[in-house]
Amino acid sequence: MSQPLRVALVSTYPPGKGTLNEYGFYMVQHFRRNPDVKEVILIADKLPTGQHYTFDDEGCPVRVEAVWQFNNWSNPVNILQAVRRTKPDVVLFNIQFLFFGDKKIPAALGLQTPLLVKKAGYPSVVLLHNILEEVDLGAAGITKNPVLSAAYQFIGSMLTRFILSADLVTVTIAKYVQVLEAKYKAKNVALVPHGSFELPPMPDFTLPPGPMQVMTFGKFGTYKRVEAMIEAVELVRSRTDLDIEIVIAGTDSPNKAGYLDDMKQQYGHVLQLRFTGYVAEEDVSRIFGESAVVVFPYTSTTGSSGVLHQAGSYGRAAILPNIGDLGQLVKEEGYDGAFFEPDNVESLADAIQRVLQNDAYRRALATNNYFASVTLPMADIVDWYYLHFVRLLNERKARHGKQPAMQTATASQQSGN
Repeated sequence: MSQPLRVALVSTYPPGKGTLNEYGFYMVQHFRRNPDVKEVILIADKLPTGQHYTFDDEGCPVRVEAVWQFNNWSNPVNILQAVRRTKPDVVLFNIQFLFFGDKKIPAALGLQTPLLVKKAGYPSVVLLHNILEEVDLGAAGITKNPVLSAAYQFIGSMLTRFILSADLVTVTIAKYVQVLEAKYKAKNVALVPHGSFELPPMPDFTLPPGPMQVMTFGKFGTYKRVEAMIEAVELVRSRTDLDIEIVIAGTDSPNKAGYLDDMKQQYGHVLQLRFTGYVAEEDVSRIFGESAVVVFPYTSTTGSSGVLHQAGSYGRAAILPNIGDLGQLVKEEGYDGAFFEPDNVESLADAIQRVLQNDAYRRALATNNYFASVTLPMADIVDWYYLHFVRLLNERKARHGKQPAMQTATASQQSGN
């Protein structure tokens, strides 16, 4: 039998609005429901005054250590102190390159934390959602200057080596494994798919009454921009009699504060245009369920798309840019959508119109995406992480001349179910 573990997760978490908070939410939920986990220690960012982290009663206990802040230079020390204070069996970092800050020094310091945790004697696992080699620095809002881009790539390579000093680094796209192994000669990289957050009952795919909602969801202003989507819908309206509402669901990217307010002013004349602001976790299913299509108005990508997995979970058709990691994800995990050329309003309008005017096509895309999502539920992803944790702990015990305490995982995990 397996030994239940105490798992520390360094992550953002709702109602915190930092990047990857939704992924952190579902990781915590599924770790709590895993019978091989006896406590989750959430090492989270500090919330504004008056806000609190809350959890339901389902699953194992959660201990919260809200000790770090975006762009804070002392994050590595504060996180390491929380780990030493709570003494988990393993520490999992749910991060990407700009996770700890959008300023150079705090961002770089934060990415050294997994190594510090390992040096302190705790198994350190990193879920890295993007790698700098696959990020368009200009489109992602970091820099368009070629000299600065070269400097960022050099610094990024050094930081990647720090990250790879953890016991294990997992990535969600197979190409990332290939890049890290080829460039850095890494031997401790594993592919663990992104997984689908929820598995709602299969929808009937019928649209709700009223205008057809063309929705986009996320944090906007860098490589996710809404101008082309708004203008594309206006173009569709000009050439059809379709009744369409444009729904912009989400907030500014941390790197582009004020972007959506600017968009509200710039497109104030556009009819049936709605900005929802921050979407609380309990409202996510409604936002997706009311949409006719989910648009991905991206000029670049920086990793696997949680929004695409959500669209699949709720049985929505997707309008996707024909670029980078999204194309790789679609190929690897079986998603589908109507594709358009990024930064091309007419191409995006054609894709939206093609889906909205052909209900059979919309239903086919939605159905395909739902079944793609159910093949990789988050519960299975958490099982995979548990198996990696057990292996690392047993290897550590063996190196110290001790008999491994955890010989096997449950039969269901060994079968991958």
